[in-house]
Amino acid sequence: MTVGPTGRSEATRQGPCVVIAGGGTAGHIEPALALADAVMRLRPDARVVALGTERGLEKTIVPARGYPLEMIPPVPMPRKPNVDLLKLPLKVRAAVKTTRDVLDRVGADVVVGFGGYVALPAYLAARGRLPIVVHDSNAKVGLANKVGARFATRVAVATPDSGLPNAEVVGIPLRESIINLNRAALRAQAREYFGLAPDAPTLLVFGGSQGARTINTAVSGAARALADAGIGVLHAHGPKNTLAVQQVPGAPAYVAVPYLERMDLAYAAADAALCRCGAMTVAEVSAVGLPAVYVPLPIGNGEQALNAQPVVAAGGALLVPDDELTPQKVAELVIPMLTDPARLAGMSATAQGTGHREAADVLARMVLDAIDKGLS
Repeated sequence: MTVGPTGRSEATRQGPCVVIAGGGTAGHIEPALALADAVMRLRPDARVVALGTERGLEKTIVPARGYPLEMIPPVPMPRKPNVDLLKLPLKVRAAVKTTRDVLDRVGADVVVGFGGYVALPAYLAARGRLPIVVHDSNAKVGLANKVGARFATRVAVATPDSGLPNAEVVGIPLRESIINLNRAALRAQAREYFGLAPDAPTLLVFGGSQGARTINTAVSGAARALADAGIGVLHAHGPKNTLAVQQVPGAPAYVAVPYLERMDLAYAAADAALCRCGAMTVAEVSAVGLPAVYVPLPIGNGEQALNAQPVVAAGGALLVPDDELTPQKVAELVIPMLTDPARLAGMSATAQGTGHREAADVLARMVLDAIDKGLS
């Protein structure tokens, strides 16, 4: 096989090959796949190949979305000095070699990294050989993207003040099903799908894919107060958790489910949300115009509160520390919000105005531009 100067096979010159590296969590994978979809909209002759590891969610998510997945060794960064840190150079070297082989074999024209275990070896394998585009969704940038940004062709971020050099604020790429969601048009179908009251103000509750104990306890504890106020609830409690809520006769239903397969219908069914504030969650909830009560994850580096800060400051959401979320606090915040249609409408418009609905297409154009300049 003849390989051109960019590492791309001469036999595959019919369209650009974009390699996306964003494995591990949904917060890395979903923006990468939204970018993939946007590339294919703009360049139907393109090919998109994803990099992943055996331990990441991409193992199931990426093939289900119709994109080929190439496995590479993960390179987790130890948080503390230990024996794993001593082994890191050998792990990085092996992962970079494997990744470089993949890039040559698929005829890559550009590497687009979104952070996480997969991104670092991808950046190092592409360095000096291919254009690199970095995207970071979080208010606090991770180590992999800090490294990749040093030799990237373009750097895109979700929020200002990321600290990355030459960063361009584009927002977070989102799926078309979220960007184009018409909540009002789907409302009746969504309420029927979940078994919710057709006309009651409705709260959507979720704590990430695994649920959140604090949120589960606080909202279920407020069930009677919410019912008495005429508020329905759709509560995703997590597949490993259980939730028993006594229904109040004559009140709107409190529907508890382990997991939400149809987030589009969940958003359409709701008038407001109470949830964590990971970067993807804030981007999606804002894009569909849902007022929110955000409850940051109490561990980590505080990035969740920072993710929510722009929409909270604008007036499209409220923020409650995890240790302050009680049944009483839920009732105190949620009932006045959901029983005031004018306030809901104002918060909805504000939330939607803080987002970057065009982020996927903007990033896709940056990626294709990087390819054009790399091939020139």
